[in-house]
Amino acid sequence: MGKYKNAKDILPQSLVEEIQKYIQGGHLYIPQTQRKAWGTKTGIREELKERNALIVNSFQLGATVTELALRFCLSEERIRGIIYGEE
Repeated sequence: MGKYKNAKDILPQSLVEEIQKYIQGGHLYIPQTQRKAWGTKTGIREELKERNALIVNSFQLGATVTELALRFCLSEERIRGIIYGEE
């Protein structure tokens, strides 16, 4: 969440007056209409997608589930989920 903005600076006067019927001088949070998907802002979603592709590729080239779990610091169960598409 960014800095607070004064409603009088960004909203029409008629709307400010309407809002003041419900709240006077307090803080009002107005949520976004559309939230961004998890990980899109930080790029972690793409990083995990690349990591998972590397895990699948390594498995196809002969790495064992145990080796992959140790290499990527994940449980064997999680590695199997990635390999077999149970994400």
